[in-house]
Amino acid sequence: MSLHHSTRILLAGAALCGLSAQAFALDGADLLKKINASYAAGGAAITADTIEVNGEDVVLKGVKFGMAKEAETPLKLDELTLQGVTEEDGGAYYIERVDFPEVNVTEEKSTFSVSDLYLAGIYVPGSEKAEGINSLMFYEEAHSGPVKVTVDGKPVFSMGEATGTMSLSDDEKTISFEGSATGVNADLSTVEDPKSKEAIEALGLKTLDGNLNMSGSWEVETGTIDVEDYSIDFANIGKLSMSFGISGYTLDLVKQMQEQARTMQAQPENQQAQQAAGLAMLGLVQQLSLIDAKIRFEDAGITKRGLDYAGKSQGTDGAQMGQMVKGMVPLLLAQAKLGALQNEVSTAVNTYIDNPKALTIVAAPANPVAFPMIMGAAMGAPETIPALIGVKVTAND
Repeated sequence: MSLHHSTRILLAGAALCGLSAQAFALDGADLLKKINASYAAGGAAITADTIEVNGEDVVLKGVKFGMAKEAETPLKLDELTLQGVTEEDGGAYYIERVDFPEVNVTEEKSTFSVSDLYLAGIYVPGSEKAEGINSLMFYEEAHSGPVKVTVDGKPVFSMGEATGTMSLSDDEKTISFEGSATGVNADLSTVEDPKSKEAIEALGLKTLDGNLNMSGSWEVETGTIDVEDYSIDFANIGKLSMSFGISGYTLDLVKQMQEQARTMQAQPENQQAQQAAGLAMLGLVQQLSLIDAKIRFEDAGITKRGLDYAGKSQGTDGAQMGQMVKGMVPLLLAQAKLGALQNEVSTAVNTYIDNPKALTIVAAPANPVAFPMIMGAAMGAPETIPALIGVKVTAND
């Protein structure tokens, strides 16, 4: 084979590769369109002055985040790069990572800053007609670095880090989620109102230092949500934990609620439209049923300080104030008409006040109870609620 002939083959091959690369190049405009098709479900929109494709990266320039049907000033970014973009079956897209620029906002005497913001593992649906999980835009990880808020140059709030993750089950029917915020700190010593300042100091709340955690799952087809843990834990105060399960939260319900939200956003000044949409939203919520629920507070000193402060304001001490509360609880419960639960609550409150450790409220009905039944009982026969949803109240367990 001659050198001339070989060269011609190599040049032809290079040209073919170039044409193939162009033929399979990412369509950045299509990606943004499909992001908006999902993102706009909440009434928002993303626009870009220009869209550039650089290999597997899509670069958006002159980006604006804003409400699609409102005249609010949008959030503007000079440039946003969607890294590692690949097109999947059905026209869907997968984005490996999106890093957001550091935020620094100053308004009058306040400043707000947050850094190390990113999303990773983003799935963008390929069609508005997609069904099930394939119709959802979701991410594998969301992250925020340090958050700082100052007023008059003094730090009033900060957070070390926040993360959120979502994962899809092997059968692609369940989305599991976890989230946490660590190093949450608030400085209340700068409060100037005399009464509020007195209460803050007496309750030992000049500084708040804690963490937040959440975990659970959503079975998309059945509409079952199981929030295993939603907790807020502050040092020297206590830990408030919640968990619950509900059914009926289907994709169809989600879409209907989003549509009502868009209706309310589109006519913010129209009171009749707002009321109609609000009633429609209430009707949609009635499709939900309660599976179970639990609320638990573990004390870390706030109860005693609260009784001491309340007692001082009444001209007595914390021990006497505790006895007064124990005497008032049965009277208040009698007005609520809670039937047999009244004695159970009174016993739990008495135990907790004598030795504040933990107070737990559990709802565990034998079968899921529709929200309309619970609402109807609350309005017409509140004494039936304990039996209806299986309420139990305990202390220090």
